[in-house]
Amino acid sequence: MLGRKFFGLIILAVILAVLPFVLPNNFYLDLAIRMMINACIVLGLNLLIGFAGQISLGHAGFVGIGAYASAVLTTHYSWSPVAAMLAGALAAGVLAALVARPIFKLKGHYLAMATLGLGIIISIIVRNEAALTGGPDGMPVPALALFSFELAGEKQWYWVVSGILLLSLWASLNLIDSPFGRALRALHGSEVAAQVVGVDVAKYKLAIFVLSAVFASLMGSVTAHYVGFVTPNVADFFHSIELVTMVVIGGMASIYGSVIGAVLLTALPQALAGFEGWETVVFGSILMFCMIFMPKGLVPTLVAKFGRR
Repeated sequence: MLGRKFFGLIILAVILAVLPFVLPNNFYLDLAIRMMINACIVLGLNLLIGFAGQISLGHAGFVGIGAYASAVLTTHYSWSPVAAMLAGALAAGVLAALVARPIFKLKGHYLAMATLGLGIIISIIVRNEAALTGGPDGMPVPALALFSFELAGEKQWYWVVSGILLLSLWASLNLIDSPFGRALRALHGSEVAAQVVGVDVAKYKLAIFVLSAVFASLMGSVTAHYVGFVTPNVADFFHSIELVTMVVIGGMASIYGSVIGAVLLTALPQALAGFEGWETVVFGSILMFCMIFMPKGLVPTLVAKFGRR
């Protein structure tokens, strides 16, 4: 049972180990790094949406907090990159904890609008505080130094981000099979039933929202240091929708679906670049096809179909 649980993780580790040696150039290596960064963010978001059943349409705001914490603290205040990254994660966690209780008293589209509003507020702040953040033009971010070793080049970043992704997957797989994970699934099924069997609904909603926010903030910091530049687009509404779409396409309540969704939607714009103005139409058509014929997401649909065979 344990081997089956981590079989996908082992397969992914093998693929990641081989991939740098078969990719033709650094463009594809860069694309792979961006896929893995998105996958880590989507893993945390899927725990919130797919497993706990709590929608968030402003999650890119937490990505922006991490990105700008690393940019501002290292550039203006000479903090070390690791300290700035941890400060950003702490700030995101504290903000999530402060807003979680009033927000999660709401349900349905009211909850969606509240989380959307939170994300928009964060996006407006990073755009308007030009003295610190560079405003709409963005700002440069110093290289990430780990124990006096400075990360440089796609290959070094590839191995670091691969390790982060595998660690995040391992932690997520363990979390969903723990009592905490079972409480999250109970929340998704029925909050009333969960309360009846002794689940502290408010506590678990708060905990998973904070956890997903910290996930997002840390990967926002990683993105900022990797790219070397950060703009307000990292925290805007469209990025939030993109992240939610990755969850839905890959499969809600599917750990490996989070990875597949992030890979597909990160690669799809590149694959559609040759359609010369029609890429948005093709992109939307693909999403509509997935929603109509695979409403549970790609991975759960394929597992249900081929698992029966």
